[in-house]
Amino acid sequence: MAERVAQGRAAEEGLTGVTFSSSGVSDEEHGGPIDARAQRVLARAGYSTGGHRAHKITAAELREADLVIAMEELHRSRLRRLAPEVEVALLTDFDPEAVPGSEVPDPWYGSASGFDGTLAAVEAAMPGVLRRVRELQGDAPV
Repeated sequence: MAERVAQGRAAEEGLTGVTFSSSGVSDEEHGGPIDARAQRVLARAGYSTGGHRAHKITAAELREADLVIAMEELHRSRLRRLAPEVEVALLTDFDPEAVPGSEVPDPWYGSASGFDGTLAAVEAAMPGVLRRVRELQGDAPV
C-alpha cells in the first residue's frame, strides 16, 4: 500500500526520477499480487493497484536503496540483520502526529476494514517521506 501511495503522491506533486518499490521480509507471498482487500481500499482512494508481484527483499536491494522504510519494528530488525550498514526508518517516523516508535497497523489477519486504518497511517506519513526524498535528490524541502 505504501508503494502505491508514494507513487501516486509523487506523481501528483511532480516529483520525478524516483522509483518506489515494496518487498517483504519473508517469501510467503512470492509472486502474488497486492492483497485483494488492499486493492479495494487503494482503488477506492484513487491509487493504482495493478502490476505488483510480491518478492522477498535482498541485501543487495537494501544496499542499493537511498531510503529504506519499514512498517513495523519486527521488519526493521530483519532488514538490519540482512544489511547492518543500511539505515532503516519506520514509516511513522515521517508522521509528525505519530507516537515515536509506533508502527503501521498490519491488517493482514483482521477484517477488511483494517486496511482503511493502514491507508490512513500511510497517507499521514507520506508528506514527510516525499520531503525526505526531495532532500536526498538535493532539492530544497517543500
